[in-house]
Amino acid sequence: MTYNSSDNHESKWEKFFKWVNGEQALDSVWEKELKSKILGKRQKRHKSIEDVIDKINAQSKKIYIFFSIIITVTYIGILLYTAVLLPEHGNELNPTNNEVSQRYVENGVNDTGAVNAVSAMILEYRAFDTFGETVALFASIICVAILLKKDRSNLCPQEEREYIEDEKILNADGNGILKFTSRLIFPIVILYGVYVILNGHISPGGGFSGGAIIGAGLILYSAAYGDKNLKHIVNYNSFSKVVCGCLLVYFFSKGYSFFTGGNHIKSIIPKGTPGNILSGGLILPLNICVGAVVACTIYGFYSYFTKGDI
Repeated sequence: MTYNSSDNHESKWEKFFKWVNGEQALDSVWEKELKSKILGKRQKRHKSIEDVIDKINAQSKKIYIFFSIIITVTYIGILLYTAVLLPEHGNELNPTNNEVSQRYVENGVNDTGAVNAVSAMILEYRAFDTFGETVALFASIICVAILLKKDRSNLCPQEEREYIEDEKILNADGNGILKFTSRLIFPIVILYGVYVILNGHISPGGGFSGGAIIGAGLILYSAAYGDKNLKHIVNYNSFSKVVCGCLLVYFFSKGYSFFTGGNHIKSIIPKGTPGNILSGGLILPLNICVGAVVACTIYGFYSYFTKGDI
């Protein structure tokens, strides 16, 4: 006769006599009862812990929503208050009706040596604003990297499969037209972007537009051939060095005017002859720095949003 664990009506003496007769092990019976009691307590404790965690999550969610509403309402109030303080439309004292724009157009060449009035304005008269915009691009790509950067050595199985499938698609022979076309267009796009950057002070263009063109060319090449072929040139280390180096060059080139009132547009670099490639003082090197930052930022956005890495 064997012991059935479901026979809960048996008394302890009956179980003892069965053990004496060799029908079952007494220790196993007591162990089963003890285990059932322990498991019951653990289940109750586990449920109580889950209830506490659910309560904490619910409270933290309410706090998060509360502070989100407070911050949003505060920003809306600041923007509305700023809009109320804006000058009236058509007022003769408005900034659009003063002599600033006239000075940019009439004296821009003499003050900066740049034929392009837009480059003279954003990289000399308002170099501080342009530096802030460039830093904003740098901050945005840093935030994207913090949120989306993946570690190739620590991918989950699904991400690993997706990464392998993407590599197979890029290496497939069915992308012949895309690869052939990008092989022809890529050098032209990069060359045109460099031209726009280097001639930004003597013709329409500059660092922002030229950097956007170069970034688009890098995206085209990466979409056709994958990011492995660009890893030798554009990777996380080179990306960090180029962006940080360009920002530091920009800062030290115009930093002295930032701390001396912001009105000093003279530099140790001669203005040169207006219309020549080597003219405009610091505008040409600053255009190169801005173009490099913009190109890296655009390609960085594409890489992080599609592959999670540069």
